[in-house]
Amino acid sequence: MLEFVLVHLWDAVGFNGSAGQSAAEEWIKEGRSGSGTSIKLHNLLINSLAEAFSEENRGKIWRPGEPPLVSGWIPIIGVTLDYATKPLGFLREAQRKYGDVFTCAIAGKYFTFVTDPFSFPTVVRQSRNLDFKKFSLGVSRRVFGHANFNDPQFSESYREVHSLFRQTLQGPSLQELGDSMMSNLQTVLDRENESMLCNPQTALDRENGSEHRWLEEGLQSFTNRIMFEAGFLTLFGRDPGFLKASRTCMREFLAFDHAFPFLAAGVPIGLIPRVWRAREALAEELMHEELKQRECISDLIRRRMEAFDHMHLDETGKARTHVCMLWASQANTLPAAFWSLYYTLRSADALTAARTEINSVLSGQALNNQDQRIELSREQLDSMTVLESIIEEALRLSSASMMIRVANEDFTLTLDSGQTADIRRGDHVALYPQLIHLDPEIYPDPTEFRFDRFLDENGQRKTHFFRNGRRLKHFLIPFGSGVSECPGRFFALHEIKQFLVVTLWRYDLHLCGAGVPPDPDARRAGLGVLPPTWDVPLRYRRRTHT
Repeated sequence: MLEFVLVHLWDAVGFNGSAGQSAAEEWIKEGRSGSGTSIKLHNLLINSLAEAFSEENRGKIWRPGEPPLVSGWIPIIGVTLDYATKPLGFLREAQRKYGDVFTCAIAGKYFTFVTDPFSFPTVVRQSRNLDFKKFSLGVSRRVFGHANFNDPQFSESYREVHSLFRQTLQGPSLQELGDSMMSNLQTVLDRENESMLCNPQTALDRENGSEHRWLEEGLQSFTNRIMFEAGFLTLFGRDPGFLKASRTCMREFLAFDHAFPFLAAGVPIGLIPRVWRAREALAEELMHEELKQRECISDLIRRRMEAFDHMHLDETGKARTHVCMLWASQANTLPAAFWSLYYTLRSADALTAARTEINSVLSGQALNNQDQRIELSREQLDSMTVLESIIEEALRLSSASMMIRVANEDFTLTLDSGQTADIRRGDHVALYPQLIHLDPEIYPDPTEFRFDRFLDENGQRKTHFFRNGRRLKHFLIPFGSGVSECPGRFFALHEIKQFLVVTLWRYDLHLCGAGVPPDPDARRAGLGVLPPTWDVPLRYRRRTHT
């Protein structure tokens, strides 16, 4: 918790401002180690504090017509401590005290939270008054170090680049991408089986009649290893040493991703040398010169490479945009896959229903053993409503994203109830979907996993959820909404389904012991799907029969 407050204070006191950023860059140029480090950091913090307490940053005075202001009693920090300790609990209590809309001072910024679920569509439609692009690209540039795509010289071309997501991750392209992912998932597992067969212990087990012996590994490790490699190969293609390269990238990715909350909060990456090295190592692997030597590269990455070549970015800048793409494709998918498999294995009913559906869909294929290649069409994946319900329920319990927009100008926001709220230019307007996901009126026993919560009485997708007797338009929002809705959400659902199909078809899997379930890691609240706070021991072996 102290780390969370410190990084947000660091952000508030100037690292996103000109003085603080310039000082940080100067310190980074002089070196990241040495006896003068603490003195430089001390001077940097003092200079930044001076900027933070300048006239324009001394605080906001509430005006009639504005939402209630929850400012706290500590300058700059505001209610950061209360919010950081338990975001959902803090917002629920603030909603009880102040109503459906209120403004909080958090780390030197002002966030107006809209908590009424029926008003979410109103906020999402405010594209003229509320900007998502500048905010998101600003954070992305700070974290990944790519070019400033808000700059007029790049903005028009970048709009064309952004349009590639829908062209290559949705519609007819989804089948091709899914086929590649399915093939790569099985390639990764085939390589693992070949390695096991070459192990002298396996030969001994075969002689003793126990060829399919139990292996032990953490479930998160198991999931990350398979999903990262398969996803990496699907997007960025393969070369002769592809498996080694993807595993090296996974180590660097996990080191970078672990520090992502700090980077997003404003800590300059140069102050965390290990993380800086991880990002640059990933960029080295994703240089265009390297990518052009690979086979089976995805249409998305190929067309992005062509677009960035025409934009005349430097080679490192191009590679860093691909690091951004890698992070976007993996950071939420990995924990979502973990929770989906974890809850499936933890519930006997869920596991039985999942395996029954998988066996039914695969019954038309002549599969004599678990090592034969599986093929699934987009239609077959879409028909797997049990797996989809399991994934959506896992996302409901583990996602804690925050949808943020920045006001372009002063304007008045009208909520679904007719209540109005004056919003100032530069303020942040935020939606916190977890308020919906864990609302007991919408979802009875909201903290309980129910594998069939998103199935109707006929086993089909359930889309009718209510609050106060009214049907909700937005009842599950793990992928954002409006302009910030993830364009790769359909592929994400498909690849997690594919992961569940392949692992449940090929392996017997058991969670070890009946320990306390891991909590989602609240340190990443606001960034998407929360990973577990600790790994869960797993025992697995190749299945000998269906």
